[in-house]
Amino acid sequence: MADKQTGIQMQTLRRVLRDLKRYKLWLILTVLLAFVTVALTLYVPILIGRAIDNIAGAGNVDLDAVTRILLTVGISVAVTALAQWIMSMAHNKIAYEVVEDIRNRAISRIEQLPLSYLDRQPTGVTVSRMISDVDQFADGLLMGFTQLFTGVLTILGTLLFMLSIHPGITLVVFVMTPLSLFVAAFIAKRTYSMFRVQAETRAEQTAVINETIANQKVVQAFGHESETMTQFDEINDRLAAASLKATFYSSLTNPCTRFVNALVYASVGLTGALAAIRGTITVGQLSCFLSYANQYTKPFNEISGVITELQNALACADRIFSLIDEPTEIPDADDAFTLEQAEGAAAFDDISFSYTKERPLIEHCSVNVEPGQRVAIVGPTGCGKTTLINLIMRFYDVNDGAVRIDGHDIRGITRHSLRGQLGMVLQDTWLKAATVRENIRMGKPDATDEEIIAAAKAAHAHSFIKRLPQGYDTVISDKSGALSQGQRQLLCIARLMLCLPPMLILDEATSSIDTRTEQKIQSAFQKMMQGRTSFIVAHRLSTIREADLILVMKDGQIIEQGDHASLLKQDGFYANLYRSQFAHTAT
Repeated sequence: MADKQTGIQMQTLRRVLRDLKRYKLWLILTVLLAFVTVALTLYVPILIGRAIDNIAGAGNVDLDAVTRILLTVGISVAVTALAQWIMSMAHNKIAYEVVEDIRNRAISRIEQLPLSYLDRQPTGVTVSRMISDVDQFADGLLMGFTQLFTGVLTILGTLLFMLSIHPGITLVVFVMTPLSLFVAAFIAKRTYSMFRVQAETRAEQTAVINETIANQKVVQAFGHESETMTQFDEINDRLAAASLKATFYSSLTNPCTRFVNALVYASVGLTGALAAIRGTITVGQLSCFLSYANQYTKPFNEISGVITELQNALACADRIFSLIDEPTEIPDADDAFTLEQAEGAAAFDDISFSYTKERPLIEHCSVNVEPGQRVAIVGPTGCGKTTLINLIMRFYDVNDGAVRIDGHDIRGITRHSLRGQLGMVLQDTWLKAATVRENIRMGKPDATDEEIIAAAKAAHAHSFIKRLPQGYDTVISDKSGALSQGQRQLLCIARLMLCLPPMLILDEATSSIDTRTEQKIQSAFQKMMQGRTSFIVAHRLSTIREADLILVMKDGQIIEQGDHASLLKQDGFYANLYRSQFAHTAT
């Protein structure tokens, strides 16, 4: 298990390093600045040691030399501060541009993912990966590259300087150093899995929060507050436990390495004092050595902290890359053609489809639709009505058989051109956070204001739009409390009426609209459907009596088909369904 985690961790690290390749010049600059920073930082103790030697004995004080040394120290410190500032800016640029690139790749991948992925993954989990995990990754990347370069160079530099002063004392430092490395590595190996559990639990919590807030009305309407709080508390407790465990073990790194470093410092002080008594080093050199011993061990603390942050960052990066690596929907075939203007003929040619292999849904379904026909699809909930629509739009591909438009298998047509021939109004509305005008214009970006207003009037939305605070310039969203569900649906209908493609799909398009407005909308729909192939999914059978072809579905099968009158004469499933709604008027 540990070997597998290490392998995943190394693979993730290699991917991060590949992403950094295009910042090669910035990385070289940071290395050079780190070298300057470390060199000047290590030069300052030498200068201070010389200053101490110039005032170490009675009557042996050279104030001019001390003044010159202190001036040099001041210049060195100023140059070091400037180099560190520039290096920090370079690190920020690298880290945040890498994060920007990762987020762009992630959102691009989400747009290419098949609906099957989005159906099975809670929205909050995906949002958590895009926001929380990327932020955690950025923090680790910033801390890592800021301190790793300087830490490694400081260790090497101090060793060289200490060797030049006294090899014997340097040997003491060098021999005791592996203790600090062992402690840091021991703890780091055990924190990666803990941080991964923390990230996964945080994503689960985000999903619950997102779901609860989005459906707060439903939660309150059914008195489900206590159950929701119980669910949240359980996840929150697990997150607290996972976070506490990960933080506790990772926080052991610093005190443990500091304890080892204190031992190193004490050993240097003792051996250095004995060497000074013997006269093998001066007091100033001893001071310099003690400073180096402290600087030599300090990077181990920083690097151990970096390792802890990198464990968290790599755990988050692994989750982000797993999203980016999700297989996209099947791409358009190389020889796929662009459907310019569909005539409207549609056919389901012996199709079979299921969302999961264990639960077959549609099996061996065949239907032919002539251009311009109005096709109604009816049946009980879960019988496959919306699934047929998803197959026409190629949101899903059939398992067997073929869906054809104008005789062409839709898998041989580019998705963009296929969907450009189809206009949809669904029971579930969707409006983006934008003005009313921009929401209606979505299907036809180059539409004029006059065309937008005409579409709104045709959808009977113009009157309520004019009553909004800024009319067509009022900013709305999908969850805007300023609009009722019916008004949102009218805007979606207006969006369709603006672009008017050759084929229409109306999936319970008037489910949230009052009866009086629905009658007006149905009249507008009748005009709109003239000469256009239309698929109408409806529960209220009164809305589809004028359909040219009615497909009656049950358990994924089309059990009856025909027009309204012929289906009533058959006295089958449709007739029973119709009588159940209109028992007092059925004829």
